[in-house]
Amino acid sequence: MRTANPPQMWQNAAMSHRIHALPSQLINQIAAGEVVERPASVIKELVENSLDAGATRIDVDVVQGGVKRMRVRDDGLGISREDLPLALSRHATSKVACLEDLEGIRSMGFRGEALPSIASVSRLTLMSREQGADQAWKLDGGGGEPSPTAHPQGTTVDVRDLFYNTPARRKFLKTDKTEFRHLEQVLRRLALARFDVAFTLEHNGKLVFSARQAGHVREREARIADLLGQCFIDNSLRFEQEAAGLRLSGWIGLPAFSRCQADMQHFFVNGRMVRDKLVSHAIRQAYQDVLYHGRHPAYVLYLELAPQLVDVNVHPTKHEVRFREGRLVHDYLFRTLHKVLADARPGDSYAPPETAGEVLAGAAPTAPPAAMAGQASVRETPQSYQSAFHWQMPGGAAASQPPSARMPDNGETPVLGYALAQLHGVYILAQNTEGLLIVDMHAAHERITYERLKQSLDGQGIRSQPLLVPLSVKVSPGEVQLAVENRPVLEELGLEIDPLDADTLVVRALPALLEDADAEGLVRDLLSDLATHGGSGRIRAAINEVLSTMACHGSVRANRRLALEEMNALLRDIETTERSGQCNHGRPTWTQLSMAELDKLFLRGR
Repeated sequence: MRTANPPQMWQNAAMSHRIHALPSQLINQIAAGEVVERPASVIKELVENSLDAGATRIDVDVVQGGVKRMRVRDDGLGISREDLPLALSRHATSKVACLEDLEGIRSMGFRGEALPSIASVSRLTLMSREQGADQAWKLDGGGGEPSPTAHPQGTTVDVRDLFYNTPARRKFLKTDKTEFRHLEQVLRRLALARFDVAFTLEHNGKLVFSARQAGHVREREARIADLLGQCFIDNSLRFEQEAAGLRLSGWIGLPAFSRCQADMQHFFVNGRMVRDKLVSHAIRQAYQDVLYHGRHPAYVLYLELAPQLVDVNVHPTKHEVRFREGRLVHDYLFRTLHKVLADARPGDSYAPPETAGEVLAGAAPTAPPAAMAGQASVRETPQSYQSAFHWQMPGGAAASQPPSARMPDNGETPVLGYALAQLHGVYILAQNTEGLLIVDMHAAHERITYERLKQSLDGQGIRSQPLLVPLSVKVSPGEVQLAVENRPVLEELGLEIDPLDADTLVVRALPALLEDADAEGLVRDLLSDLATHGGSGRIRAAINEVLSTMACHGSVRANRRLALEEMNALLRDIETTERSGQCNHGRPTWTQLSMAELDKLFLRGR
């Protein structure tokens, strides 16, 4: 039998067996394959260079989605004549000089790869005037010596005909419209990262957006509204938290403002935009109890920590990072966001003390007129609230409170106002100072009951149920060791797991509420989470599923006629219950129609 000849490509590879040094141009083009993916990645690298140069204003002008031309101009420190050729040389940088610098990077760039890589796949021109210099200089990326030019202080990088000399790469580019959409998104994210810098973006001679410097809270929220839409600011909570050397601040979208895709998620570490699995997992866990199935949260978050605690030298694009204390960061993110969402109440504001005077999303409505407050106090008495307790869960937190604790003590109308009527046995209509409130009574009571069940469980701990027949689970030796190391954690979750041999675990007990669960699948998933994230919320999530079902069946049903006192008792409970804006399944429990919105419906004032 004749053996077929190998393909020509393999023959060529076999003949090129001698080791030889690659030309510098080819080296730069290979590096460009990692750094320069599309016009958007060019803009990212150039703008980050401008930020490192101390720019306070960055102007970006692109033509044909950036494929034809990209020009980035800044007012930074500039580059001297002597340093211009070095700026286009591979591995030449002013940002790191030794290993200690690399381990505590504060700048956006540091590899010294971006400019030479971009210059190797485009026609690049670099113009700059150093701070205090009398003359500006220009250098073409193709080589040669710097020549005098007219230019204000700062730097301009002009990139033309991207991938003109690498046609195979150019074929992978999408339409001009698609490429510009990616480019615009990158610049908007950079504008979200640095409120202290002004940005402009022009496409084909037309201004796309302009963002002025933003120092105060209102100015920053105005910039976010311009970049992401006013709806995000209107439906988000602003907060600032600091602990254990970590500081987290920003805006998180209310669960009702969820998205069908993860297109409004912006996370920054020390001013650098990143995409990190550990971060994403922590945020998803924080939202897991309030988000509708298949939806994604929206957020703009800023994490600050010592540069020595995070490694940004993971990938040439610098999108990925590695935390030295990954478990600490994960738990801090989860607990902080979980608390912010849990503490949200109707009318709450998340302004820190120094900005409490600012009008923020979620600010409490103004006090009602005295006549309205007086009228409400006549309708509702402590005795009428006491009579409403019978529909609450027996032994719940509400039942243990005296009637006076459920009454406003300042004579003002509560945030959710007072009930007016019941609609088709499903909705409660209430009046507050803003206008009309509509409450889904089953969804609201379901959340209230669910939260009380969780509080009761937290107080008593997770009860363990021994298995009649212990279950053997085959795993890897590493997972056996992982189970042994995390035995105290597993016991707190109601799990009793022992090693049987080098690759087998035996499950002797499960949480009582999960006695009918798939024990083997649960253990495997739990160990996978421990190995990947250093922790797991699967047991708690599974228990919460059971509690959620119990709450659903134990809540007031549709077509149940409620007295006025019962409706008002429900409103007061909503105001004091964690995560009361959504039911256990992520659906909204109430919505507000302002007087202005009602007037618009009826064309009043026109």
